[in-house]
Amino acid sequence: MDQFINTDATMITHYHDSTDVDNDLFQQIKIKENQLKIAQEFNMVYVVKALQSQLSKLQYQLSELQDPEFEALMSLLDN
Repeated sequence: MDQFINTDATMITHYHDSTDVDNDLFQQIKIKENQLKIAQEFNMVYVVKALQSQLSKLQYQLSELQDPEFEALMSLLDN
C-alpha cells in the first residue's frame, strides 16, 4: 500500500512540476506576443524576425511538453 501512496505522490509532484513549466512557458509566450505586437507597430523589422523566431521555439517547447502529458492522462483514464 505504501508503494502505491509513494507512486501517487510522485505522480502528483511530477504533475505540479510540469504544470509550473507549462505556466512558465505560457507566460513567456504571452510576453513575446506582446513584444512582437509592439515591434510590429513600430516597424522594427529585425526585432520582429527575432521575436518570431523566439516565439516559435517557445511554442514548440510547449507542444513537446503537452503531448507526453496528454498521453499519460489518457492512459490513466484507460486504467
